[in-house]
Amino acid sequence: MEVTIDKNSGYCFGVEFAIKMAEDEMESSDRLYCLGDIVHNDMEVKRLSEKGLIVIDRDQLQELNDCKVLIRAHGEPPETYRTAIENNIELIDASCPVVLKLQHRVKTAFDKMEKENGQIVIYGKKGHAEVIGLTGQTLEKAIVVMEDKDLEKIDFAKPVTLFSQTTKSTKGFYELKSKIEEKIKNEKGILNELDFNANDSICRQVSNREPQLANFAKENDIIIFVSGKKSSNGKALFQVCKGVNERSYFVENETEIDPIWLNSNDRVGICGATSTPMWLMEQVMKHLKSMEENLILENN
Repeated sequence: MEVTIDKNSGYCFGVEFAIKMAEDEMESSDRLYCLGDIVHNDMEVKRLSEKGLIVIDRDQLQELNDCKVLIRAHGEPPETYRTAIENNIELIDASCPVVLKLQHRVKTAFDKMEKENGQIVIYGKKGHAEVIGLTGQTLEKAIVVMEDKDLEKIDFAKPVTLFSQTTKSTKGFYELKSKIEEKIKNEKGILNELDFNANDSICRQVSNREPQLANFAKENDIIIFVSGKKSSNGKALFQVCKGVNERSYFVENETEIDPIWLNSNDRVGICGATSTPMWLMEQVMKHLKSMEENLILENN
């Protein structure tokens, strides 16, 4: 059995930067809070909690004073910064630069749409940390769209400016763009640039993984996709693998691997989401190697 880890998988630079900031801060601080899971991977969250990182929610943030709180790569809405000032909280801001730039673009577009009686629409998962940060730039007026039924929230007689959560599927974004265009045409009989402005704000480090991952999935007989179950990016990238290789399996860690999936002569590819640590994929690889001898015996 040949086992390979996809060289393009693992943390994006935003997540890697946030984890490095947390680890550096914990070397000199006896207590560091993190607003939400630093990454959508329970194994990594557990590792960092053992080092002293304490995960809190927004309600708990309101009760804190005179301490340090890490803002993860997903970014935060303006109200978080206001709370920090009021409660004398030092923020260790690890917001991803790509997300911060998008927040600024959304705020600028929102100010423009307010003057034109228009709407900001965000393609993303309602309640996702990044989306909370984005809607916060719009006084919570942005319309979050994930499925076709969500389109009912949009008034197609008014101007629409569309953005995307940075980790969403490129294919999904352009499908949504086409549907909105069609609905505006049906409503107004014509589509012009004043009616609709679509901004592909998906992170290219994320979107470029889709074709790379599709090639990797084709090159191997079986794919073990490692990701936290909370990861939106993980779910999207797993579907890329599944779309080109039916023998693709989603696991959170090595304990979820079923030997029945494997044959001794398989080429096995291990890959993961932008929130999957390399050490976890290496752990999965080690486990697969330990299973190899039993597979050979069974097949003989």
